[in-house]
Amino acid sequence: MSCNVGNADRVLRILAGLAILALGAFGPLRWWGLVGLVPLATGVMRFCPAYTLLNIRT
Repeated sequence: MSCNVGNADRVLRILAGLAILALGAFGPLRWWGLVGLVPLATGVMRFCPAYTLLNIRT
């Protein structure tokens, strides 16, 4: 599995993931906060399956 997420993209994904998790933790729809795990995981692993399908590397 090769890295296809660049440094700037990685930082934005991690920050967005943490923000969505925080909103889910303190908001009325708590289970929606789990959506934040997707950008967080792709930022930490530096691999995005959608980028592979679209042949994108950042």
